[in-house]
Amino acid sequence: MTDNTTHTRPDLPFEQRLQYLADRVEIQDLMVRYALGQDLHQAGDNGVLEQWDTVFAPEATVDYSAAGGPPLKDIHYRALVDVMRGSDGSMSGLLKWQHFQGVSAVDMDGDTAVARTQHLHTHKGGTDGQGWNLIETGFFVDRLVRRPEGWRIVHRTLEIIWMDSFPTV
Repeated sequence: MTDNTTHTRPDLPFEQRLQYLADRVEIQDLMVRYALGQDLHQAGDNGVLEQWDTVFAPEATVDYSAAGGPPLKDIHYRALVDVMRGSDGSMSGLLKWQHFQGVSAVDMDGDTAVARTQHLHTHKGGTDGQGWNLIETGFFVDRLVRRPEGWRIVHRTLEIIWMDSFPTV
């Protein structure tokens, strides 16, 4: 991230600082809609694109290789739905989940931005009659562009800080 964000420039006109705040709120809403796309669609409901199509630009790619190796590097965001939600997808053994997104640190340069957003993702699963929980922490690093329909992610990189699982009682 750079250090040339509008919020660190009190010498800019009030209107520019106000626009920065409006843009930040819109970008933060994108981050929440991404998580809502995951969390509102559980128990076999794979309709995450209802939200994700309002988060990502049509040409957007994601790099989730931190979670699953080279096949997840720079794939189209719609392909990620199959990787996660398909019959053998990474979420196929999960019973419930919730994705918490932190407040984004955002650097803007006109109609482009870079956002780094903390996340805490919780998952409840079961294998052979044994319950377990999985927690993942990390960041999403997003490149965004302002479009006529609003801010959209054009590329997302997943960074995992740590992940752990533990049995349920």
